[in-house]
Amino acid sequence: MPYTAQHLTTPPTRAEVDALPGTTVLEFGTPWCPHCTGAQSLIEQALQGLPQVQHIKVEDGPGQRLGRSYKVKLWPTLIVLKEGQERARAVRPTTRAEVDEALRAALD
Repeated sequence: MPYTAQHLTTPPTRAEVDALPGTTVLEFGTPWCPHCTGAQSLIEQALQGLPQVQHIKVEDGPGQRLGRSYKVKLWPTLIVLKEGQERARAVRPTTRAEVDEALRAALD
């Protein structure tokens, strides 16, 4: 699944995320966050040519259980999962290299 531009209307549960097969980028943020919107082109570019990587955008905020379960504090936070297990994360990335490095941790 390629880059996803929209946040999910209903986030997955932690159990659903833990059961995801393959490699997944779980992105936490909001549509109004300037750091999140600024990182979108970096994330999209990094995911180009990686059709095997699933991208899930989760709108985060107070009381959102999934983000709290991963201890997300800043947006955007990208958590790279392999078979539902965290392999790497990029917090508030400002370069494509930061996103690529996190992806490599799960693709190697």
